[in-house]
Amino acid sequence: MGFQWSLNPYMGCVHRCTFCYVRAFERRAERPSDDRYGRSIRVKTNIAEILRTELARRSWQREQIAIGAATDPYQPVEGRYRLTRACVEVLGHAANPFSIITRGPMIVRDVDVLVEAAQRADVSVTFSIPTLDPEIWRKTEPGTAPPRQRLRALRELVDAGIRVGVGMAPILPGLSDRPDLLEDVIRAAREAGATGVWANLLYLKPGTREHYLAALERDWPELLPEYERLYASTAYLPAAETQPVREQVRQLAREHGIRDRRRVKLHPPPEAEQLALAL
Repeated sequence: MGFQWSLNPYMGCVHRCTFCYVRAFERRAERPSDDRYGRSIRVKTNIAEILRTELARRSWQREQIAIGAATDPYQPVEGRYRLTRACVEVLGHAANPFSIITRGPMIVRDVDVLVEAAQRADVSVTFSIPTLDPEIWRKTEPGTAPPRQRLRALRELVDAGIRVGVGMAPILPGLSDRPDLLEDVIRAAREAGATGVWANLLYLKPGTREHYLAALERDWPELLPEYERLYASTAYLPAAETQPVREQVRQLAREHGIRDRRRVKLHPPPEAEQLALAL
């Protein structure tokens, strides 16, 4: 995999997750990062045309492109604008590798163009599923599809031959990092046919930090002192806090046999070799 570029058809997100790191970007841009965040989004209506032009440049080296690294490409507005679908079509026609990360089951609408693209280049999808716990999901991911609905969408894509994994991110200290809750996600991912799983813990940059801690004080006030200690001087947890959880996720994935079990595997054809003629 070469250098990875980020592609985001929409800026801003109506899901309004309490931990959304895009709030930090919005604050730096002097846009609302508080409770007003998510009431409006910016739509890049010409993104597919610009992408097509960029991919046609002679200097383009077919680098990996990540769709949705900043904001969800399958939030409800995609049902109207269909910009993510248009970008997938452009990437497929150009045989350019890409990945998608989403919480949106709407992606199953695009299974046809995803399959077509995966027959030409490396394509992968990640569903963000930090927890299956109903209370934690409702309070920290308002506006998103229920986790088990995402798992059903994952199954549909895997059955079509797409490589689809689960991103357990962000795992929330004191909430979704309990061993039984981690195992619930791993077990459900295995049952849905996930081809892989990875984990990352919460990080809190200015803009995100204030909103998340305010929500925590409202919903789980007993955890606030521990968060103020953990994130006292940094947005990121130290390795001593993150590595044990990540290792536990890796161990659970091994125990439950998370691996690529697709019945239909879509392999892009090898690149044509240019042969030199001896004269």
